[in-house]
Formats: sequence, C-alpha cells, structure tokens
Amino acid sequence: MPLIIGVTGSIATGKSTACQLMVAQGAVHCDADRLVHRMYDPGTEAFDRIVAIFGRETVGEDGYIDRRKLGAKVFGKPEEMNKLTTAIGSILDAIKAVIDEWNDTLGADDIAVLEAVNLVEAGYGRWCHQTWLFAADQDIVRRRLVARNQYTDDEITQRMASQRSWEDRAPASDLLIFNNDTEDHFISEVGGHFAQVRHLWQNGELEPSRYTAWWNQRNDS
Repeated sequence: MPLIIGVTGSIATGKSTACQLMVAQGAVHCDADRLVHRMYDPGTEAFDRIVAIFGRETVGEDGYIDRRKLGAKVFGKPEEMNKLTTAIGSILDAIKAVIDEWNDTLGADDIAVLEAVNLVEAGYGRWCHQTWLFAADQDIVRRRLVARNQYTDDEITQRMASQRSWEDRAPASDLLIFNNDTEDHFISEVGGHFAQVRHLWQNGELEPSRYTAWWNQRNDS
C-alpha cells in the first residue's frame, strides 16, 4: 500500500504546482478535475445530458464541452452546479477506482497524490493518509487569475464565490500552506514537507490523518 496524499484548496492557490513538485520526486498523480472532464467527453451519456440541460452553446468548436462557457452557467449557482454534478454521474466511484488501483498496484515505498478541489467535503480524504490544504490571500488569487487565465472581473468574482474558504477545510487538514510568497519560497516549503512526510511514512511514524476524526464527527452529528 502506498502513501496517499490528498491535495486540496481553492482556485489559484498552488495545488497543481505542489503536485508537479511531488511528481518530480517520484510520486504518482491523479488530477480529479481532469478525471471528471473525461467523464463527459463526446460520445458519453454525460455529454448528452449536459448538452440537454445547459444547451448546445456549451459545446466548443472542437466538439468538446467548453468548460469556460459551462462554468459561466454553474459557478456561484448551487442549483445549477447540482444539476451538472448529477448529469456527470458518480464522481465518487471514479475517484475510488483510482484509489483502489493505487492500493492494488503500488508498494509501501511508493507515493500517490490525489489533487481535488472538493477533496474534503466530498469524502475523498477518507482514502488518503494525509490531507494538504493550500490557500492564498484573495487579492493575490485575483492577480493570478488575470495573469494565468485572462479572466474578466465578473468571471473571477463568479469563480471565487463558488469556492469554500480555507477556514472551513482546515479542521480536516494535516497541513496548511499559504502560497503568498515567492515561487522559490513555495517550492522550498512544499519540498520540505514532502521529504518529512515521506520519511515518517517509511519509518512507520506518520500519525493518523486528522481527516478521519473530522469525517466521523461530521457524519455522527
């Protein structure tokens, strides 16, 4: 069984960069967003359901769902987001299948990283040995979204309104990293924590994840 690290956080907080750093150190990686996108590729039932619900205008010139257009219809709108989630199908089952494959094929010296925006609230953290939470100040996030995605002010506001705060997720997390400093500082911080957790795991000294207690308490209340 490998060490499985769950990585979560709001948009533009450094999740993907952190995962890339761990992959460079030998970790296996699954991006839940990309996994979900494949679930509604052209030819799937989910693709047809999304088009029926949200309109043909959500299909781009390449024949795939245009996620920017789809996002404009669902971000910040809980009812519409629920419609989309239902249309896609069982994301939980798709994620669990990846976890099961890791546990079946990877060894105790291996490390796998599950990157998922909704890792905490969706329950994926139950299958991880660590939950890492990334955060950043909102003004920094806004600047990144303009530079990286060329989003308009309205698009940024819409996406940020759909995000959960780091404060909500912190009680379920084993590590909280604020990505407000330089890239070099961020790389050094992530690398240091990764090396430490790997060492503890390999020596049988890694403490149980805080997520388990949080999840149990949430479902008992």
